[in-house]
Amino acid sequence: MTRVLVVDDQFLIRAGLVGLLRAAPGIEVVGEAADGAEAVELAARTRPEVVLMDIRMPGMGGIEATRRILAEAEDPPPRVLILTTFDLDEYVYGALRAGACGFLLKDSGPERLLAAVAAVRGGDALFAPSVTRRLVEAFAPRPEPAPDVEPPADLAALTTREREVLQLTGRGLSNGEIAGRLSISEATVKTHLNRTMSKLGLDSRAQAVVTAYETGLVRPARGT
Repeated sequence: MTRVLVVDDQFLIRAGLVGLLRAAPGIEVVGEAADGAEAVELAARTRPEVVLMDIRMPGMGGIEATRRILAEAEDPPPRVLILTTFDLDEYVYGALRAGACGFLLKDSGPERLLAAVAAVRGGDALFAPSVTRRLVEAFAPRPEPAPDVEPPADLAALTTREREVLQLTGRGLSNGEIAGRLSISEATVKTHLNRTMSKLGLDSRAQAVVTAYETGLVRPARGT
């Protein structure tokens, strides 16, 4: 059973999510919270595997709640999936930096919601890489173009292949797409990405995407 905590300040949305999840096989709703502070308390007490987290709530919002839940969690920490109304929400970028695994639009259908829960529960840290890439491009700092030089100091510990995998991850490619691009196996891609995340102290694929942009390994497209 996948243990899920639902966090949303709007009662009808929260009730609908809870009802849908409870009707699905293999899912146990261990709690529901109406704000971030309640979410932090319930997460510590119920130890969910997945947290569906709203962003905008009165009092403590979803970003701070995500940060606290992950900071205080015992191993393994829960996977936080952000719920948002808009596909380009500046708050989502902050949530990804706080350690969230990805995000889901509130108007997504039941099948997509259940697929998202299964995906993050199974270890997929970024449910919609192409959309998250647009978020990062829209809200990440935009460094001025510079000639090719040595890799940033933050990435100095990475091998050439690990930097290639991180760069393609930042561009929104899936593991399978990266494998095809680099002519290596998907398992090898996972190994390189896991080593990269370990070296850089990253907890999720989403943070790897953000890091690729913040270090300049991937540059935001002009005009986004």
